Amino acid sequence: MGVHAMRAGVLAGGLLLPAWSMADWTLNMTPGVTGTSNEIFSLHMTILWICVAIGVVVFGVMFWSILAHRKSEGHKPAHFHENTAVEVAWTIIPFVILVIMAIPATATLVDMYDTEESDIDIKITGYQWKWRYDYINDDFGFFSNMATSQDEIYNRAAKSEHYLLDVDNPLVIPVGKKVRFLVTANDVIHSWWVPAFGVKKDAIPGFINETWTRVDEPGIYRGQCTELCGRDHGFMPVVVKAVPQAEYDAWVQDQLAAAELERQLTEKEWTLEELLERGERVYATACAACHQANGAGIPPTFPALKGNPVVTEDLPAHLDIVVNGVSGTAMQAFGPQLSEADLAAVITYERNAWGNNTGEMITPKQVFDYKNQQ
Repeated sequence: MGVHAMRAGVLAGGLLLPAWSMADWTLNMTPGVTGTSNEIFSLHMTILWICVAIGVVVFGVMFWSILAHRKSEGHKPAHFHENTAVEVAWTIIPFVILVIMAIPATATLVDMYDTEESDIDIKITGYQWKWRYDYINDDFGFFSNMATSQDEIYNRAAKSEHYLLDVDNPLVIPVGKKVRFLVTANDVIHSWWVPAFGVKKDAIPGFINETWTRVDEPGIYRGQCTELCGRDHGFMPVVVKAVPQAEYDAWVQDQLAAAELERQLTEKEWTLEELLERGERVYATACAACHQANGAGIPPTFPALKGNPVVTEDLPAHLDIVVNGVSGTAMQAFGPQLSEADLAAVITYERNAWGNNTGEMITPKQVFDYKNQQ
């Protein structure tokens, strides 16, 4: 009996002190920062109160009928069927309610699907497990990878404020402009979702889905992939940075300059040390999730690179696998994803890390020539 009393006391204490017993007591959607997200919130509240009213009426009539016509009061059950008036009423009333609910819902959906007259077009491509953003109007693009370190993930370091929700290259858009998103995928189905925008769109290989947003408040907004897309599904955050137009224009110029500099790196004379330094960063971003930071891999799906004969001996085969991938396996083709400099750097790094120590290097120019010969 004492144990039950103690449990009851703990439960009562938890209920009386919700701030101690609950991490978050949010019971509703948030309005968001766009016109679309506010329309969705208003529609949600409208439908909610309609459902509340229906529930009050239905359960009110039901409980009143139970209490007012109970057997103890002398009432006897009525025997009737095929009451035309009742059947017409319970058909027409729900129909009218549905029409009333459909009017604002349809208006919101029409607005959500109106992608015409956009100011900026951005193609979003889902990869396992990262996003690529291509700015169609300005002819440049980049990959956005999760920035949370492996040390945080495996509890070797304290978790940051935006654990699993931070990236190296956020999507940048100007405030007050209509931005159209063309959403697709390179491998499997993903889903691009930013709650504050009221935007969630599936990324399907071979298809392009359209959606749009207009953000009026500068800030950083976060989301995630919401489609189970593989082992690192939980490591595909979305970060969007909305900035004033002048700042956006300056950022675009910086990106164009960086893209041109990246193209020039193909002709640069590289040293082994420079390639190893760059390759370590590329490997941590693009390869470590599958092959592990120490090159041990996760056999048999992701083979070890440490001591692998292809990595330590067969440079042409190593180059081909990294550039073109391996059909029928989880090894992606990184040729379309990485620049020639990054491809050369990561291959050089893999051939000289974890005790492989081949002393061999491959230059961006060699990678460029190889890709052009295919």
